Amino acid sequence: MPSHPNASAAPTATIAPTASLGDGVRVWDGSHVEAGAVIGAETLVGRGVTIGAGVVVGARCKIQNAALVYGPAVLGAGVFIGPGAVLTNDNVPRAVNPDGTKQDASHWQPTAVVVEDGASIGAGAICVAPVHVGRWAMVAAGAVVTHDVPDHALVAGVPARRIGWVGRTGARLVASAGDALTCPATGDRFRLSAAGDQIEVSR
Repeated sequence: MPSHPNASAAPTATIAPTASLGDGVRVWDGSHVEAGAVIGAETLVGRGVTIGAGVVVGARCKIQNAALVYGPAVLGAGVFIGPGAVLTNDNVPRAVNPDGTKQDASHWQPTAVVVEDGASIGAGAICVAPVHVGRWAMVAAGAVVTHDVPDHALVAGVPARRIGWVGRTGARLVASAGDALTCPATGDRFRLSAAGDQIEVSR
């Protein structure tokens, strides 16, 4: 296993020989890290997690118990994946072909869920590939994400829809004068786009 010597895995975890664990990574009981997966430094992988083949996980992520992260998902730095969350890799899944023969890897092309730096995927949420979750966005517990999520957006429901905006701490942004939004926890200020569907840091 081409891993940093300071990485650790529980005896019941299964780590593929071609997987790579960064400095300080911890993998707990019963978890699987499959071929070619890369897990960045100081990331915690909880119990019963699957990190699929070819998944790339950034540094300082938390992937909670029983989460399923299928390749070729890409997680940025500081991403939170809640317990029981699922990141899929096929939006037209079939077990067999039209002629009844069993499908194998040659019959479909995996697609990625991409979760950018600092974003959080709540407990039991499902992200249906291909989908992109922006920086510092927050997906509520139990949501089903079928469309891209903008930076700092708070989305909830089935299918997930934006219900607000959040700052880096997860606190909901508060509207102020004009198109301005402010984080009550950090004081960070943002500006809402003309269409009202994006925000950017106010300089």
